[in-house]
Amino acid sequence: MVNTSNSQTPRIRIFDTTLRDGEQSPGCSMSPQQKLVMARALAELGVDIIETGFPASSQSDREAMALIGRELRGTTLAVLSRCLATDIETSARALEAAAHPRLHVFLSTSPLHREHKLRMNKEQVLESVRKHVAMARGYVDDVEFSAEDATRTEEDFLAEVTEVAIAAGATTINLPDTVGFSTPEEIRGMFSRIIARVPGAERVVFSAHCHDDLGLAVANSLAAVEGGARQVECTVNGIGERAGNCAIEEIVMALKVRNAFYAQDTAIDTRRIVPTSQLLQRLVGMPVQRNKAVVGANAFAHESGIHQHGMLRHRGTYEIMRPEDVGWESSQMVLGRHSGRAAVEARLRALGYWLEEEELKLVFEQFKALCEQQRVVTDADLQTLMQDASDSQGYRLSSMTVSNVGQHGDTAQRASARVELSDPDGQRVSETAEGDGPVDALFAALAAATGVQLTLDSYQVHSVGIGADARGEANLSVTHQGTAYEGSGTSGDIIEASALAWLDVANRLLRQTTAAHSDSGVAVA
Repeated sequence: MVNTSNSQTPRIRIFDTTLRDGEQSPGCSMSPQQKLVMARALAELGVDIIETGFPASSQSDREAMALIGRELRGTTLAVLSRCLATDIETSARALEAAAHPRLHVFLSTSPLHREHKLRMNKEQVLESVRKHVAMARGYVDDVEFSAEDATRTEEDFLAEVTEVAIAAGATTINLPDTVGFSTPEEIRGMFSRIIARVPGAERVVFSAHCHDDLGLAVANSLAAVEGGARQVECTVNGIGERAGNCAIEEIVMALKVRNAFYAQDTAIDTRRIVPTSQLLQRLVGMPVQRNKAVVGANAFAHESGIHQHGMLRHRGTYEIMRPEDVGWESSQMVLGRHSGRAAVEARLRALGYWLEEEELKLVFEQFKALCEQQRVVTDADLQTLMQDASDSQGYRLSSMTVSNVGQHGDTAQRASARVELSDPDGQRVSETAEGDGPVDALFAALAAATGVQLTLDSYQVHSVGIGADARGEANLSVTHQGTAYEGSGTSGDIIEASALAWLDVANRLLRQTTAAHSDSGVAVA
């Protein structure tokens, strides 16, 4: 389900604002170099317009625009500006490096914003739009105007503002649902009526920019498309102010999967969706929820026995798109404590393991024991059990101690960790290391003991279960030789769970290395 658009297929422009609106999510700010890395990925993804930032707000945004502009020559690059002469001048200078520049100016139009934010009347708003859109057009040919809080603006006045912006030289008109207030029916009607009544509407592209305060950003964006919008503004993983923006992965796949209904396509290479999502997660340290549509870890995972049975017969029974088409390697069958031996055997065979009766009995007993420690058992867990059954143990944690060793600098607490492991040959190996905190020290000791070097991208711990039976689960994302991996571990102690998560990845890498150098052992599909 990669991009197959052609000149006969109507196409929606994708305006990505991850680097501007998305970066405004608390804790999601990026350095200029990080923005460049993300911009490269967005260009490879196939977005039409990349909004790089708000130059008047910071030197960092100006530096990012310069870096991106010098490198990305085939993509339209936009910057945001208030309807202020100084902002527009600053934005125009920032765009000088861009091969295809767009100046994006905005002004609030709703009565609430006019009275309390701008302290301007309607006539003053109209004059500001006329003056500043014309000024922006004097610098670049591609000017977008956004009527901030459009969905709470009187429609007659919104039509008047739109007409003035078009007459002043705007080439794109954005009618944003700035606070996520609208409903699909309302926003569909607003776009269709404005486009029908405003002189010159046929000369410009209308755009939708929807926020997710009521969980309707994607639905409202699709409704805007039905109403005549031909550009959608969105972000990777839906990050952005407050509850975020329309998620690019969701809007793109909705248009793709339901193309017969919407009759619209995009230029997005859908195979790049998951890698781009995962890159952003690593850059800003904000993981997506497991059940997030398209890019969440559970998006193509199946636990129910009924669903698994259907998937084994025909994947279309429970999947409306192929995981490979959005960048996942494959669907994942997830087993749990209610799964029977037949389900475990079927999944093992799907993974390439064919077991004799006694071997299956042993693995199933280990599987049931594992189910008492964690909620679900993944394909990776089953492969670990198979490694156990074939006496390829990997590294096992025998003991560990972590202690503080004093202050480092003004605030950082240095820690020391000692780990003792059992290696794949059953020999004991121990190492000690220091780090900036207990987890950093622990991971350094594990790296020294195993010889595996991992770059930590993100790390989270949370509770699994309730009360006295609760256990700690650690999840981490790491990079090894340019490839991203995820590991998890569960224990009554969160530091031990962290060690198990680290070893989960390390043992997987070691098994891959062993398999690459040997043709013996159990075959893995």
